[in-house]
Amino acid sequence: MRIYSWNVNGLRAIAKKNFFQWIEEEKPDIFCLQETKIQEDQLENNLRDIEGYYSYFSFAEKKGYSGTAIYTKIKPKNVYHGIHMEKFNSEGRIVIAEYDEFILLNIYFPNGQMNEERLKYKLEFYDAVLDYCNDLVEKGKKLIICGDYNTAHKEIDLKNAKANENTSGFLPIERSWLDKLIENGYTDTFRNIYPQEVEYSWWSYKFKARERNAGWRIDYFFVSNNLLSQVVDAKILTDIYGSDHCPIELIIND
Repeated sequence: MRIYSWNVNGLRAIAKKNFFQWIEEEKPDIFCLQETKIQEDQLENNLRDIEGYYSYFSFAEKKGYSGTAIYTKIKPKNVYHGIHMEKFNSEGRIVIAEYDEFILLNIYFPNGQMNEERLKYKLEFYDAVLDYCNDLVEKGKKLIICGDYNTAHKEIDLKNAKANENTSGFLPIERSWLDKLIENGYTDTFRNIYPQEVEYSWWSYKFKARERNAGWRIDYFFVSNNLLSQVVDAKILTDIYGSDHCPIELIIND
């Protein structure tokens, strides 16, 4: 099974670029999108009804902001929009699909760069998600947690680590949460398979960052360790354009 995750930085914008061609070429079993920036009344049929896929969207209350989506060839048993804390559900950052074999959480984690209050919200969001996931694992569920985490974990995961050590997205307090995620029984699939590989998934639109490959790896597939043995490969598809992020891929035995 091939699962993809991509922060598209606007679903309608990427639909005018290579989006449909990408789907046709890659033929993912499931693909998860973040930062769709779309409301339900703006969702035209060509985006809602892609042939061969069921689609599920979480919308932000604020127009043109955030939003997540899952397209899947396999119909889920259940779909959930958000977690059991209303505080974290108004921005459409979470859509969850439950299958027989696993639960897939597609999450657009908040950015903490705006101000201290927003950083606090990001850290609280992180902890709420971890509590939610731990509860599912305790019930015997296998989890795949994909999306834009908005934090680079280690120095290998961004081009200019020293220059960004006081920038949200690489703050010690944010990075330590990724440590905590791992300590709680989850694995970064790409880094597990490629411990020394230097690959990025996001580049600023400024200063020709992508041309210079001055990027950050902030998009991840984490899995609960009870699913890890089924992971075949994890990839970062840096040759796919259309957004300031590139897609990432997880291949599992189902």
